Amino acid sequence: MTRIRCISDADVRGRRLLVRADLNVPMENRKITDSTRIARFAEGMRPLLERGARLVILTHFGRPQAGMLDPAFSVDKLRPALSQALGVPVAFSDTCATEAAVMLAERLRNGEALLCENLRYNPGEMANNPVFAAELARLGDLYVNDAFSCAHRAHASTEALAHRLPAYAGPLMMEELGALGAALDAPERPSVAIVGGSKVSTKIAVLKNLVSRVDHIIIGGGMANTFLYSDGAPMGRSLHEADQIETVRAIRALADKAGCTLHLPEDVVAAWDFAPRARNEVMPADACPPDAMILDAGPRALARFQSVLADCRTILWNGPLGAFEMQPFDQSTLRLAETAAGLTRDGLAISVAGGGDTVAALNAAGVAEDFTYVSSAGGAFLEWLEGRTLPGIAALQTAAAAA
Repeated sequence: MTRIRCISDADVRGRRLLVRADLNVPMENRKITDSTRIARFAEGMRPLLERGARLVILTHFGRPQAGMLDPAFSVDKLRPALSQALGVPVAFSDTCATEAAVMLAERLRNGEALLCENLRYNPGEMANNPVFAAELARLGDLYVNDAFSCAHRAHASTEALAHRLPAYAGPLMMEELGALGAALDAPERPSVAIVGGSKVSTKIAVLKNLVSRVDHIIIGGGMANTFLYSDGAPMGRSLHEADQIETVRAIRALADKAGCTLHLPEDVVAAWDFAPRARNEVMPADACPPDAMILDAGPRALARFQSVLADCRTILWNGPLGAFEMQPFDQSTLRLAETAAGLTRDGLAISVAGGGDTVAALNAAGVAEDFTYVSSAGGAFLEWLEGRTLPGIAALQTAAAAA
């Protein structure tokens, strides 16, 4: 954080800020179904506009075939929502790296904004092409990366461009880095991570990194099944990875060495069909029948997990504890989310959550607003949990060091 410059601290009056945003919002029938990303981006940009900045906004939208100008992926359709959120009309450039785009950027006056066409229409974006980055650099005076969710990609607009102009982090980027740093880099102790999801194999790096960073890890979902299986528990038809026993042993050894306590469910909710409101039964974690499947943590496990949270000052959450998308197998996830939210509201804990399923679960519980911070970043959040260096962040650090 100390090695990255924030655009909020810079003199922006009359300067063209070339801002990399992530406005890749979900849409159906040309209508935005969730404008959260636009709203959060605009919240940080409005004060800069009020101070006389001139915004040139870059974003991707969807996954168009590089070089194909498929109108289905045009970002022009985002303008109404973006204009409303920013509080100013937003002009549009149907290209992002041409003389025409440069002319539109140069015509901006203080407090005005320009949205450029989808970065991914150009093959140079995802290839991190330096020539394309140089063309983009002509659009601005200062570069601002405000898209943490894209920081794990070494693309032209997230990595190469940071070396072409004086580079800064945007307000949303700084907010994200501050929250994530407080949760993992320098957490208040004791700290706990809740790690759920279907497969241990997809979160090996996450678990190996977290055992040396936090005091407790609560393991849920199909991941917990694999840990239980390694202890000899029958799985019946439960989702688990029989080939990951050695991985589980390695993670446990690392946790023991680091003094991190792993918490698994002592009882579970098993069902005989993978369907909403299927016949189910609470049973010990080591008693799953051959024709049943574990779909949630049980009430004793939930009570134990809640007591762990109550003793901790920092809560980090990635992944549900069960099949939260189906009732009644959402109970442990929803109830534990309510516990974390309550501790946060009472000032007893800092809570940071991220990941698509996690955010959906917190929204289902109606507690997302009560968490200290909920990250909208998907892949970037996961790679941060793994302890990886994110190219977009490293580029900002390099630029600040060279300034």
